[in-house]
Order: sequence, then C-alpha cells, then structure tokens
Amino acid sequence: MPPINNLKKQARFLIYILGLRPDEFGLVPDREGYVKIKELLKAVHEEDGWRSFRLANINEMLVSLPDPPFEINESRIRAKNTLQITKRVSPINQPKLLFTCVRPKALYTILEKGILPMGRKHVILSPDKNMAVRIGKRIHASPALLTVNVENAIQQGTLFLQAGETLFLARNIPPGCFKAPSLPKEPRLAKSKEPLKSKKRDKTPGSFFPDLIEPVKPVEPKKMTRKQRREKDLEWKKSRKKMRRR
Repeated sequence: MPPINNLKKQARFLIYILGLRPDEFGLVPDREGYVKIKELLKAVHEEDGWRSFRLANINEMLVSLPDPPFEINESRIRAKNTLQITKRVSPINQPKLLFTCVRPKALYTILEKGILPMGRKHVILSPDKNMAVRIGKRIHASPALLTVNVENAIQQGTLFLQAGETLFLARNIPPGCFKAPSLPKEPRLAKSKEPLKSKKRDKTPGSFFPDLIEPVKPVEPKKMTRKQRREKDLEWKKSRKKMRRR
C-alpha cells in the first residue's frame, strides 16, 4: 500500500475521533472543538495497531496531504468541519448512576471535599464502568472507581451536561453523593534507629584530628630530704660491702 494511502487512512480515523465520536474514545473537546494532542495520542494508543502512532505522523499528514481535514493550534488539535463537533447539552434521560475514576491517593481529599476536576475543567463521568476505567487509566495504572448517585447530586445543586452518547460532565460532585472503595492503608512510619556510637575513632589517612580528651599528666616523684638521701647512701654502701665479702 503506498504511503499516501496510509496517511489518508490515518486522517480518516482521526476525523472520526475528533469530529464525529470523541466520546467513544473518552475525549471531550472544548468549546472550540479542540482536544489536547497528548490526550488524543493516549486514546489512539489504546486501539489495536495504533500503539506506534506519534505526533510525527500528524505532522506528516499536515505536510503531505493536499487538504488535511484537521488543524493544530499550539498543543491542541480539532477537525476543520466544526459543524460535526459534539455539543454539550442538558441530558434528556438522566441515568441513575454515573462512574468516574480518581487516583487512589486522592481518596482522602475527595471524601472530605467531594469530587473535583483534578486538572480538567469538568469531572468526566460515564454510565459505562469500562469507559470510566479506560479514562481513569490515563492518569493512574490502577485508578479508584467511584459510583455517583445522580439524583442526590442534583439535589445538592450539581448540574450535569451530556457530551456525546457515553460521557457526562459536572463541575464537581459534593461529598455524600457517591460511593468510594475502601481507603488505602497509610504506610507505617519506620522508627528511626540511631547509629551505634563507636568508642574507637576512625582514622583517616593523611589527616590529623586533635584529641579533645584531656591527656593524663604523669605523676612526678616526691623530693627526698637530706636525711633520707644519707640513709639511702648508707644502705647502698652496706650492700656493696656485703657483696665484696661474698
């Protein structure tokens, strides 16, 4: 298959994602129809045979195709035909339960403050658990799945918008309107063990460290009196005489 046909095939697939069914791939375009390129690549890599697709392939399409059907604005990408872009509307048939995923470490904060967008403009939810987990795995390998009671959230003032067939948006979900898995156990803090103090000092070759311990002064011998010196001399002379006699 010639390279140009491969590029056309890739372009058709991107237009299906960006312009027709972004919700099918867990993507939510902004008001202008743009999607972050890094989010698009994450969604594309989840499809069979598209793991090696990169930004370089998108740039190649922009250069090689005579009329590329999408455009890039800095780090965002969208379909040129904005009439096909999914609109955000008030849901007609509101589901009873919606699902969303968060990082496990965020559960402590979420139970206290509610579900927040966490880097996005909206909390992305889905009535399909698999879709919620698919989106959640883009932020964590093992995300925590939350179950939202839609009726309770609406009573607390939450406004839901529908973005496509499988995605819903909300500014936040108040505490008490969702169920969360059990909290992960907090890691126990290891007791700090002080290193044993060695009595012997380590000697470093080529270095001199002054000894801070005060040295022991030698005991000076007591001075003898004249009488003691005479007696000692007499004893010595007597011992010499005895030795000579022997």
